[in-house]
Amino acid sequence: MSVVATKPNNLTREDLKQIKLLLDQNGYSEAKLQSAWRAKTNQDITASIVGHIRRAAIGETLIPFEQRVSQAMMKIQSNHSWTPVQKRYLDRIAKQLKYEAVIDRTFINQRFASDGGDTKLDKILNNQLDTVIAEINENMWTA
Repeated sequence: MSVVATKPNNLTREDLKQIKLLLDQNGYSEAKLQSAWRAKTNQDITASIVGHIRRAAIGETLIPFEQRVSQAMMKIQSNHSWTPVQKRYLDRIAKQLKYEAVIDRTFINQRFASDGGDTKLDKILNNQLDTVIAEINENMWTA
């Protein structure tokens, strides 16, 4: 839980699965957390489980996950000179990421399998896929 609160960009897909399982087993599903938050604040915020944990642990503002993804992708796109093709792939990553909480090469391989997976996307991004993944993960959880 401390990784979620302090360094969520270091979470792996497996870490997130284990956290969700642990919370579900103890009656804290993501749906229940969202419902409790709405009841407390009278807001309809769709945040990830990571966002709920960080709010509870360190008092971070609960930001809708889609907004976190959009902000992270805007930073990525403004910090680099991307070609139109690269921008289209970054937009596709953002669209898919809004349904996930962790992006890594497994995520890329699953979501872009029909396009050649991580190998092809790495080539399209001029061998910067790992850098892009790291920047997305970091920017999503920067306050």
